[in-house]
Amino acid sequence: MPVAGIGSRFIALLVDYLIWIVVIIALILTFHYVDPSLTRFSKLGEKWATAIFTLLGFAFYWGYFTLFEAFWNGRTPGKRVAKIRVIQRSGRGIGRFEAMTRNLLRVIDQIPFIYAVGVVTIFLTKQHQRLGDLAAGTLVVHEREQLDAPSAGSSARSLTAGIFDPPAGFAAPERRPSMVALSAAGMQRLGIADLEVLEGFFARRLDFTMETRAALAQRIAASIQAKSGLAIPAGISTETFLEEVARQLRDIARIR
Repeated sequence: MPVAGIGSRFIALLVDYLIWIVVIIALILTFHYVDPSLTRFSKLGEKWATAIFTLLGFAFYWGYFTLFEAFWNGRTPGKRVAKIRVIQRSGRGIGRFEAMTRNLLRVIDQIPFIYAVGVVTIFLTKQHQRLGDLAAGTLVVHEREQLDAPSAGSSARSLTAGIFDPPAGFAAPERRPSMVALSAAGMQRLGIADLEVLEGFFARRLDFTMETRAALAQRIAASIQAKSGLAIPAGISTETFLEEVARQLRDIARIR
């Protein structure tokens, strides 16, 4: 997924700030007219009132970005408009820890004004990461709907797969049933998370160069073998091995 640049991130931030400011103003006006007890703040002194409102503003500001990113697949309303999202460097979605970490450091990224520190860091890092991203191990990427991984067992293909469709009148050979024998004990050590990784690879492999595709297949196979103790049978390719592992995992999932 392509890394988002400064332009799309600025659009997302602008939309989020507009929403945040409108909500803050609406809450202040609502409390001012609905709850007359707010006039007690004047008795606390200007400094105390300023401190309280600053603390509440920061909590809402931090919570806005953190909660949306943690529970809305790495997106805020602004990021959804700009069609970008936050993910881990591994490619997985972010959780509450990553969302909290990257947004706690948002205050530092804003120093001294208009995200000066963040902008400089984005330009200096290879993957356009601000300080919050570096600390949380996250990336901001463009969403590409055609690359969304299908659910387990889905037969959806990437859009570029049509390039490799056989010409009209060409009769493709029938796919023979798999004869690859894999250890049942080894298969039992694998789970749904492993199947999701395999399905994601199958959905995207036609979009990779052959070198990248082969390297990814080797890495995934090595991880599967280390976890399960399975060996790649002689005479079959790495991808055939992965396809058979996925097929048997689907069967196990249906049985369970």
